[in-house]
Amino acid sequence: MIPFVKAHACGNDFLLVEARLVPEDAQRQVAVRLCARNTGVGADGVEYFEWTGDRSGRIRLVNADGSVAEISGNGTRCVAAWMAQEAGATAGDVFAIETDAGPRNCLVVAVKGTLFRIATGMGAPRVSTQSVTLANGLAIDGAVVSMGNPHFVIFTEDPDFCVAGVGWESIGREICFHADFPEQTNVEFVRVSGPGEIEIRIFERGVGPTSSSGTGTCASAAASIAFRGLSTELTVTAPGGPQSVIWPDLHSEMTLFGPAELIARGEAFS
Repeated sequence: MIPFVKAHACGNDFLLVEARLVPEDAQRQVAVRLCARNTGVGADGVEYFEWTGDRSGRIRLVNADGSVAEISGNGTRCVAAWMAQEAGATAGDVFAIETDAGPRNCLVVAVKGTLFRIATGMGAPRVSTQSVTLANGLAIDGAVVSMGNPHFVIFTEDPDFCVAGVGWESIGREICFHADFPEQTNVEFVRVSGPGEIEIRIFERGVGPTSSSGTGTCASAAASIAFRGLSTELTVTAPGGPQSVIWPDLHSEMTLFGPAELIARGEAFS
């Protein structure tokens, strides 16, 4: 049996499993089986975790399709919530989590039962511009953003997030697997709703359309601040709900604020 904790951040759900319980060479296969929505527990990914100290840990993220991702902002926050519960933490406590994209510090802002609000240092985004040509010849201008993992951010004014009359999910899928991105990329569609607020849709590498993404939130905010002149404090609303970011300047670390809720504990057959 494999014990797990299930958690979500704005609907972006993860299974948290102690790494020592699953051999590393089996972790991808196990993640695919556990994440299956109809035949498994169901999740966007598995965060394999190990404690490295009383307030520190190490994680490895395997997506629902079995691919390994450098980091998930929401997944990291879910792990921080689990660590906080295990440690009996209160507001003001900080947990250090080592990811494949580097270390991330998570500050517990508030605790209410199994619901945590956490501020995560997400590193300094790296932003640039790029145009991607689709199979139909349409050129899509966007922003390439690194949050330790890759993102391509597209701005649109369409209320349904369409681009040139084409649905965002279709364009997101094509760009995710585009030859310009040999390692694939996450794709975000951004609609500016005010100087301090944007709305987004997300096609996540290894998952597909998803209700929320922490790094996608950060990437969308970084592109909006860098190229659209928006406020350095932004509310970013995805289908799963709002998160907020602070990015004091283009060379500073970005901080992501959002909820994480522990849903259940259980065991899955190994």
